[in-house]
Amino acid sequence: MENAVTWSHSSTTEVTLLGFSHHPGLQVLLFLLFLMICVMTMAANISIVVLVVADWHFHTPMYFFLGNLSCLEVCYSSTILPRLLASFLTGNRAISIHCCILQYYCFGSLTAQCCLLAVMSLDCYVAICRPLHYAALMRVRSCLHLAARSWISGFLSTIANTYWMSGMALCGPTDLDHFFCDFTPLLKLSCSDTSLMALVTLLLSALFTLPPFLLTLTSYMCIITAILRIPSSTGRHKAFSTCSSHLIVVTLYYGTIIFVYVLPDTDTLRPLNKLFSLFYTVVTPFANPLIYSLRNHEVRETLRRAFTARVCTA
Repeated sequence: MENAVTWSHSSTTEVTLLGFSHHPGLQVLLFLLFLMICVMTMAANISIVVLVVADWHFHTPMYFFLGNLSCLEVCYSSTILPRLLASFLTGNRAISIHCCILQYYCFGSLTAQCCLLAVMSLDCYVAICRPLHYAALMRVRSCLHLAARSWISGFLSTIANTYWMSGMALCGPTDLDHFFCDFTPLLKLSCSDTSLMALVTLLLSALFTLPPFLLTLTSYMCIITAILRIPSSTGRHKAFSTCSSHLIVVTLYYGTIIFVYVLPDTDTLRPLNKLFSLFYTVVTPFANPLIYSLRNHEVRETLRRAFTARVCTA
């Protein structure tokens, strides 16, 4: 412990994100792959945001929340992918300690996605189970409050443990076996007792993620029950199509989150941990707009008309 120093007073100013350096022959291929994913993720999500803002047909609660989700996905990609691409291109995997802590805070703040997904499931529930009350319950003011609270809860969720982590003592190697600054790999750099910090972070994570998860789960249990009570198959199909895209997104998101953060950190699961982290930080933001647009006739038609108009103008 004599060599232990705090992050803020350490002579060590950088940590190394090992990322995918174990595969040196694939660096160029990985760069091109992630660059393509980054460009398509940004383009698809920004297109949805512009569509929701510019076209009055999409000025409804469902698309308002979808626009917020797409904006959040842009933030996700901006937090993770640029540094990852730079490491592939230059081979320099070092990141300053302060930037690492900042990346962790920005990434942790994006737990707002849990709240937004819960709000979107609530919107589906009201649309299917309480259709006569939909206009009264999902008013503009209510939607603004729900979206604002989702964003604020995300920004508040990691303030305490980020501040705590910035004063954490560390010693020895500063190699992070990850492609971004996540909590568990960062904690492993410390040579001080971090059990209390880990416990507080667990409690805060449960406080900010468990209620949205339970709300999402309860909403879909009620939705599925209501759909099964519809007598005609056409009615059941129409009702299910209303929320099927969101259900796919929720399943992908929580499925990977549970694998990464809930299952025990064992030697067997550790290699898969990085893969599943990649899935929900990179692949999911890329897949979400595709899922919503491909399964939504209205979005597809609007995008087709906009593309046709642009081609004709050119």
